[in-house]
Amino acid sequence: MDWPKLIVCVLICQVIGFAGNIATIPALSWYSTIQKPFFTPPDWIFIPVWTLLYTLMGISLYWVWERGLNRTALSLFVIQLILNGIWSNLFFGLKNIFYSLVEIFILWFAILLTIISFYRIDRKAGLILIPYLIWVSTAIILNYYIWILNA
Repeated sequence: MDWPKLIVCVLICQVIGFAGNIATIPALSWYSTIQKPFFTPPDWIFIPVWTLLYTLMGISLYWVWERGLNRTALSLFVIQLILNGIWSNLFFGLKNIFYSLVEIFILWFAILLTIISFYRIDRKAGLILIPYLIWVSTAIILNYYIWILNA
């Protein structure tokens, strides 16, 4: 195992996650005032879940990198990572629930394409991203109901 390479991959993903917090943290007071559906997860769960998901993304990236960087797979990964950061800025930074809903659908498809691409290179690299797709699927439903409740 190439530990420096693994650490770089995980850190890249964690830094993107941290960058999303720049828009999120100042908007938490706004988020606490909007209507949310009854199935909204408790606030405390988001940091550990996202930390885990960004770590899994980094591990997945590392496994693909170890097989030789595939330009298409890497491009898809970068696109989904950027879209992930954009969602936080749309939802929390701009407080635009509708545009964040549209964007998260695009993010979901980018994640799916990344999973397929990574799976073709290294099965475990694709499979380890499935929890991320499930979490974003849940976020789509949550985002949709927040939009409906606050429109």
